[in-house]
Amino acid sequence: MQDSSLPTKSIFKISRIRNEFHNFAAIKNSIMNQKISKRVDKLAESETLKMAQMARQLISEGKDIINLSIGEPDFDTPDHIKKAAIKAINDNITHYPPVPGFPELRKAVVEKYKRDFNIEFDFNQVIVSNGAKQSLSNVILSVLDEGDEVIVPSPYWVSYPEMIKLADAKMVVINAKIENNFKITPQQLEEAITPRTKMILYSSPSNPSGGVYCMKELHELAEVLRKHPDIIILADEIYDHINFLGKMCSFGQIEDLRDRTVIVNGVSKGYAMTGWRIGWVIAPLYIAKACNKLQGQLTSGACTISQMAALAAVSEDISPTLQMRDAFLKRRDIVIEHLKEIPNIKYNKPDGAFYNLIDISYFYGKSFNGNTINNSGEMAMFLLGEACVSTVSGDAFGVPEAIRISFATSEEKIVEAIKRMKIALGKLK
Repeated sequence: MQDSSLPTKSIFKISRIRNEFHNFAAIKNSIMNQKISKRVDKLAESETLKMAQMARQLISEGKDIINLSIGEPDFDTPDHIKKAAIKAINDNITHYPPVPGFPELRKAVVEKYKRDFNIEFDFNQVIVSNGAKQSLSNVILSVLDEGDEVIVPSPYWVSYPEMIKLADAKMVVINAKIENNFKITPQQLEEAITPRTKMILYSSPSNPSGGVYCMKELHELAEVLRKHPDIIILADEIYDHINFLGKMCSFGQIEDLRDRTVIVNGVSKGYAMTGWRIGWVIAPLYIAKACNKLQGQLTSGACTISQMAALAAVSEDISPTLQMRDAFLKRRDIVIEHLKEIPNIKYNKPDGAFYNLIDISYFYGKSFNGNTINNSGEMAMFLLGEACVSTVSGDAFGVPEAIRISFATSEEKIVEAIKRMKIALGKLK
């Protein structure tokens, strides 16, 4: 590995790149304000995508950047899934699919939930979409009206606020504590509910914290929600297979609330299929029909080849998924072991997914070479410039005191990245 510290002029290069992005954004916004709708203009740019783009630009300039900002498995799609896609091409499964997805895939999703969670669904409750992000959007746009309130625990995934904005609804944030592994308590949930509350939206395992609600905790939240029969529970379970607790849990297992529980999942994370763009909704029939209606006007059905690949993923050999999970668990432990060596930070121990949140607020107000760190965004830029490590500001996740790192990369890079971060943070006085 080359020396991780960049000379001072390289820090200015980082500043130049950042300014180029900001200038481009300003020009873009100026043009957008003239030509596009207020609906789109009010949306924020994805912080994760922005940091990944900056890291790629520096790498293209020859910098030794370790990218801990990207949120996708660093494994290839398993061979048996790729073979299913090739077979679908050779079998000419290339015509328009049904809007809600092929019945075979929807039935396989139902079987997955029977196998993994002992939950019974009808395949008509399943709507297959172009990734879980579209699935989430379909539900939010199908259910929410202007002024409706959506309870969202913080930390939250970066796109939740923007999806809620598009529906003209209001996000009500509950700040989860690092001491509780960034999970909310029943009391916090009860205090956040108002007569306008229409939905609670949460993820488990969580992006960005890796927090996982066990079945006992889900039942405790359910006790609160039973008192409020009009609230829809939207559970983002895209990381269900990357769970280090030994047993997967789903809100759908709470039988008496199943008639107002919506589950979103997909193949991106657990099967290393991010580029295939297949997700799904499992919902009460009236919500499933609404999602189908909306999707029919916006995109129609998802890619036929990807659907056949997803069919193989959810119904055939699961061993590659389990091997990935075990690799992520090993990396999680390596991250925790090496973060202990950095003074004045706080961090949680993720029970799932492949992320850590690191509280770096101790360093706010401290400086290096005349540059003062005032917030999470400036810390992410400092680490990119001084340590050649790409992270993501916690601001976009509702945790301004933290940065997010992803351990979806090699063990060697994880160790080197944390070593570089320790050296860089040590320079702040």
